[in-house]
Amino acid sequence: MSWLGRLYDSTIGKKAIMAVTGVILFAFIIGHLAGNLQILIPDGGARIDAYGRFLHESPVLLWGSRLVLLASVFLHILTSVQLALRNRRARPQPYEFREWREASYASRTMMISGPLIALFVVYHLGHFTTGHFHGSFEPLKVHDNMISGLQVWWASAAYVAAMILLGTHVYHGGWSLFQSLGISHPRYTPLLKKGAAVVAVLITLGYVLIPATIWMGLVR
Repeated sequence: MSWLGRLYDSTIGKKAIMAVTGVILFAFIIGHLAGNLQILIPDGGARIDAYGRFLHESPVLLWGSRLVLLASVFLHILTSVQLALRNRRARPQPYEFREWREASYASRTMMISGPLIALFVVYHLGHFTTGHFHGSFEPLKVHDNMISGLQVWWASAAYVAAMILLGTHVYHGGWSLFQSLGISHPRYTPLLKKGAAVVAVLITLGYVLIPATIWMGLVR
């Protein structure tokens, strides 16, 4: 086995891959939020529609980003499942009594929030990218598609619930990736946790702001 194969087969290597792919996905989350928040600009949708056309008119950028994201999602999910199975094999007999001291709610639900977010992404792509789950989808009409799509109450509810799950996932992953990369210290870890919490809350509020403003009639 090559050194690269040995690295991937090790627990440290898998955690490093999860950390690196997590950084890539986090960058996408921020970029996607910045793009979507353009719907709040009171220009009748001109800016966000231009943003959508720019992406579609830049196939190298669009498909290059999609391939990197697809590879990152695949590796992130694969390594997380492999690590979970490895942990289970290391202790096949579960604890008779379990008392949570250090593990937060976010960390305990990572294996639940991750698959649920992945399922939402599939729905989200069918809703706003391909239009398969959108009753009045019009290609490149980003502004109108977002408004008509999120005016459906259950679509907005699913969106908000998924963003809350995303926030918990970002919170735990945001500080634990430093541990995975070997950057850990009792003095700095609490600060990293607080910073990750602030970032996770801001991301969640930013995404939830979109359906909220549509439902309040502030974006038309």
